[in-house]
Amino acid sequence: MPLSRPAGNVTFDNQGRVILVTGGASGIGAAICQAFSETGGSVVCLDVNLPPTSMDAEFVRCNVAVDEDCEAAVEHTIEHFGAIDVLINNAAIQPSTSYQPIDQIGPEVWQSMIDINLCGYLRMAKNVIPYMKQQGSGVILNVASGQAHRTAREVGIYGPIKAANVMQARQWAVEYARDGIRVNSISPGAIDTPMVRASLEAQGGADALANRHPIGRIGNPEEVASAAVWLCSNSASFITGTDLEVDGGLGAFGAFADPYQTPSQQTENRNHPG
Repeated sequence: MPLSRPAGNVTFDNQGRVILVTGGASGIGAAICQAFSETGGSVVCLDVNLPPTSMDAEFVRCNVAVDEDCEAAVEHTIEHFGAIDVLINNAAIQPSTSYQPIDQIGPEVWQSMIDINLCGYLRMAKNVIPYMKQQGSGVILNVASGQAHRTAREVGIYGPIKAANVMQARQWAVEYARDGIRVNSISPGAIDTPMVRASLEAQGGADALANRHPIGRIGNPEEVASAAVWLCSNSASFITGTDLEVDGGLGAFGAFADPYQTPSQQTENRNHPG
């Protein structure tokens, strides 16, 4: 049996900071809202759906595909809190109808993904940045994806957009570095969220998806949230224009490498050695 050893712990203080999170009602966005709230931040959750009642955050209904919604959400935040210190661009969709080769995807599918996953990030940043420039400080974090860096068949829309989210962060980081604004992106692997659960069958099932990660499981939203809180803190003050992969080793594992055995295969080998 492995020895139980101390794991270490890091704490953060976000007292007085104002954090805006798109797509904050569920999944990774909800975990990020919760993490900032628990560390003292004033959190504004933007979504088209209501967040859980347990969430300690101001809720503003916002469809990031709509210019007026994005502008109104930022103005509401400024009116109520007087500043915006952190913008988390997280709202995104990956409908089951997008899991096809691009010649078989209808324009309404890819257009909605572009409007939300790509242009939504741009709309929010465009409206937030003038206030951050006035403050002389601010952090923007784009939630991208492991699919921004490597791809598979039948994800021809989502992956390229996520790659663009990474490049958006790099561009904005260079553009606004001298204004005191840091911009980064974060690329999760498979995370236990409603969006991932909805596509498990298309990805080969839960066990197969978990086994593609060298760490042997899919992640949980709180693990991504912890990384986000750190990147948006002063502990990461010299980090801008970069991407952090929170992916259980997925990006390090080569397609040419021998696959890990699944738990059922390991059991079978133990029961039938040789």
